[in-house]
Amino acid sequence: MFTGLIQDLGKIQSLERRGEGVFLTVTTGLALNEVKIGDSIAVDGVCLTVVRLSGRAFTAEVSPETLNRTTLVKAAAGRPVNLEKSLRVSDFLGGHLVSGHVDGTGEVIRVLVEGNAWRYRFRAPREISRYLIEKGSVAVDGISLTVAEIAEPEFAVAVIPHTAQTTTLGIKKAGDPVNLEIDPIAKYVEKFLRQSERPAAQSSRLDAGFLAQHGFMKPRE
Repeated sequence: MFTGLIQDLGKIQSLERRGEGVFLTVTTGLALNEVKIGDSIAVDGVCLTVVRLSGRAFTAEVSPETLNRTTLVKAAAGRPVNLEKSLRVSDFLGGHLVSGHVDGTGEVIRVLVEGNAWRYRFRAPREISRYLIEKGSVAVDGISLTVAEIAEPEFAVAVIPHTAQTTTLGIKKAGDPVNLEIDPIAKYVEKFLRQSERPAAQSSRLDAGFLAQHGFMKPRE
């Protein structure tokens, strides 16, 4: 799990194609002496497993499935990326819970300067935008942001200069793709509501009849 609070702006050093997957090497200012093989690091919001450490760089393997679902499919050497190490029990939770399992990609529609803040408008797929609510949370390239406005399939967020300057948001422009992850709480709430609306006769029940029907015990005589 992650918090959506970006810890470093790293840079892709190299990509090594292995079949349909990729070994991605990233240089970073993170304290890698605290990282070991097998640990998770979010790269632009994508949870990746560290498979190699070398000086100020780490390498992670990206599966074909992850490539196809995220902006990493267009990754190139020299590209800046948002980085966050996985959450520990003792860590401060200042953003919102982010799993690192990207739900899909969206697109920057426009970037406006409003007073001392920047306003970013994104277009999201319907299967993502339907979960968004005003003042709710969304992770954009791994950054925990608050939804300021919704006009499906678009939504907007307001970003302070510090966030823009210390993340990839500062270099985003109209047309750029972004990784999107909705607040997992929204999914759990939807599932709960769907189950609560099911007729009692259709609700999941583990009893002797169910076990007999599925071959786990003999039917009663």
